[in-house]
Amino acid sequence: MGTEINIKKIADLDLEKDRGIQVESSLLTKDASEIINDPEIHIVVELIGGTEKAKEFILSAMEKGKHVVTANKALLAECGEEIFSAARRYGVNIGFEASVAGGIPIIGVLRYGLCANKIRSIFGILNGTSNFILTKMAEEGLPYSDVVKEAVNMGIAENPPTLDVEGIDASHKLAIIISLIYGSPVSYRQIYTEGITEITLDDLKFADEFGYTVKLLAIARDRGSFIEARVHPTMIPKKSILASVNGTFNAIYIDGDFVGPNLYYGLGAGRRPAGSAVVADIMEIARNIINGNSSSPPLIELDRPLRILPIEELESRYYFRITAIDRPGVLSAISGILGKNKISIESVIQKGRRRKENDFVPIVMLTHEAKERDVRKAVSEIDKLSVVKGKTMVIRVEDGF
Repeated sequence: MGTEINIKKIADLDLEKDRGIQVESSLLTKDASEIINDPEIHIVVELIGGTEKAKEFILSAMEKGKHVVTANKALLAECGEEIFSAARRYGVNIGFEASVAGGIPIIGVLRYGLCANKIRSIFGILNGTSNFILTKMAEEGLPYSDVVKEAVNMGIAENPPTLDVEGIDASHKLAIIISLIYGSPVSYRQIYTEGITEITLDDLKFADEFGYTVKLLAIARDRGSFIEARVHPTMIPKKSILASVNGTFNAIYIDGDFVGPNLYYGLGAGRRPAGSAVVADIMEIARNIINGNSSSPPLIELDRPLRILPIEELESRYYFRITAIDRPGVLSAISGILGKNKISIESVIQKGRRRKENDFVPIVMLTHEAKERDVRKAVSEIDKLSVVKGKTMVIRVEDGF
């Protein structure tokens, strides 16, 4: 760096907690305003999480002319436009590398390394907790509930792990990525989001028989006048590069028009990877200060709102698992509904044989490409059949990477 970076003050509500390092008591305070109002402090680092207080502190620090580093993905996904506008207005830097994919420097890649490219598509495993759960279920044959308990006990998942397993965490991160790629803010609320809580061992076994594995994917595609943006469980070919990303690891596959396919892989969460990203941001901002560059605005313009493709307009291949009575004519009735809704079946697996009349067995199908609107209508009709038990499981299939 050619200079020193000094920690002048640390604000926290709990000053007694053992964090494994020695900190001089004179550096500690419970009052964040001591940091925000100190004219000798150049950079403020926000690591408290949440949105209300974090937003208040960040905006106050910027108003005082201080640069900001944050790892707060939820705040940027919900209030990014306001935060980035404030950074521009007050002429300060904002670093947020740790907000997406932990130790993988994906923000720098998008803002600098690949900014000359038109990004055609992104497929990301952005949540290590969900990836750990799906990996453990597939490899050890353990049910979802057992793996979630293990993940909580190991500290991999929060208790309850709602934001992770329902896809919200990945949706926050995808919103930030899309905003950087396409030069305009997008709210995570615009992104279709579905979690992994309904995935069963049967689904993972059937996926394997078809030559696929299941991952919680964050997907963005350039569709010309629309941006495709969605987070949900996805069946991907076992031979694909993302299929081998297991456990708590993250990976982001990016296809640019000049660079072609790129893959970024590493630990997406944890204190050390996040700490690495936070300190990298501090160092970059310090360089700007040393060189007299007062501001390095985020790659966001506010005058080009993005148009997100409605999920009903999505065209994809699909996996269906239907629990139906094992009797002649049932498959024909289901096929008739699919055909009426312009859904073509590629392959079918029917497991089990009835031991007695009216036993229920799973009927599993892969479809050719169909429109989401037609799939939803067909599934609604199938689920109303008297010979069908429960709700049909639907998983989208991706082969294009």
